Amino acid sequence: MSAAAGQNAKQSYWRLVWRQYRRNRPALLGIVLVAFMGMLALAAPFLAGDAPILMKKGGHIYLFPNLFNYAELKAENLYNNFDRWEPGAGEWGLRPPIPHGPTRQDLKHRLESPSREHLFGTDDRGRDVLSRIIWGARISMSVGFISVGLALLIGVVLGALAGFYGGWVDVVILRLIEIWICVPSFFLIITVMAFLEPSIVNIMVVIGITSWPGVARLVRGEFLKQKQMDYATAARATGLTDRRIMFRHLLPNAITPVFVAATFGVAGAILTESALSFLGFGVPPPTASWGEILKQSQGYVDFAWWLVMFPGIAVFLTVVAFNLVGDGLRDAMDPRLRQ
Repeated sequence: MSAAAGQNAKQSYWRLVWRQYRRNRPALLGIVLVAFMGMLALAAPFLAGDAPILMKKGGHIYLFPNLFNYAELKAENLYNNFDRWEPGAGEWGLRPPIPHGPTRQDLKHRLESPSREHLFGTDDRGRDVLSRIIWGARISMSVGFISVGLALLIGVVLGALAGFYGGWVDVVILRLIEIWICVPSFFLIITVMAFLEPSIVNIMVVIGITSWPGVARLVRGEFLKQKQMDYATAARATGLTDRRIMFRHLLPNAITPVFVAATFGVAGAILTESALSFLGFGVPPPTASWGEILKQSQGYVDFAWWLVMFPGIAVFLTVVAFNLVGDGLRDAMDPRLRQ
C-alpha cells in the first residue's frame, strides 16, 4: 500500500469514527460539557477576579495586569496594590464580570447564601464560591490532563516494549503490571502524599505514576497483534531499527484503544484530586479547588447547602462528561458496536 493510499485510508477511518460518534447524542453532550469546562478553566482570569483586565493608571494603559507581573507595575510600586486599586481622576479600569478574587477574604460577608452580589454564596472566610469554582476548574483540568499524559507516556513505552520483544522482557513487565494492579491505587496515592509536601505538581506526578498499568496492558495486547501483521514483517525485512518499527509503524495502529482509556483516566484523575483535597492531602489552601470547597462544607453542611451543592455539581458534571466522551469513542471505534 502506498503512503498516499495509507493516508487516505486513515482519514476515511477517522471520518467513519466521527460519523458514528455524531449519532451518539449523549457523547456529543459530553464533548460540549468538556469544551465548556475547558474554556471555563482557560478564561478564569477574565471571568472572575479582583484585578482589572485593562486599566489606565498614571497616564499609562496596562493590558492584562491580572495575568502578568509587569516590570512597569513594579517600578511604579503598583504591582502589590493593583488588585485593590480604585480609579482616580482621569483613570479607569475594566474588571471581570465576577469582581471577586478566589482568595480574597471578607469576614463581614462570611457564609452568605446566594445573592446578586455573590451568585453562589460565600464560604466560611467570606470568599466568593463561584469565583473559587471557576478557578478550581483550572486545578481539576490540569490534574486530569497532565497526570493522564504522564500515565500514557509510561504505559505506552512499557506496553510497547513488552508486546514487541516478548520473552523475558514481556514476563518482567507483565509481573510488574500485575503487582502494581494488586495495590489499591487510591490508598497508595494517599500513602505517598502523606510523605510529600502538598502541591499540585506532586498530585499530578503521583496520580500519573499510579495509573499507567491499564494503558500498558492495552498497548501490549495491541502490539502482540500488530507485530504479526504483514506490514510489520515487511518493515523488519527492510532492515528498519526496532525503535522505528515500534513507534513509527506499530504504535499508530495500536494507539486507538488508548484514546478511550485516556478519557476515562481524566475523569478518574479529577475525581481522585477532589477526594484528596477533601481529605486534606490535595492542593494546599488557599488555592481554589473543588475538593477543598467540599472540605470546608463539613462544619456547615446543616445550613450552608451552597458549599456542598455547587462544587459537587461541578465535579459530577465534569466526570460524567468525560465518561460520556469515553463511551462515545469506544462505541464509534469498535466495529461490532457501529450501527
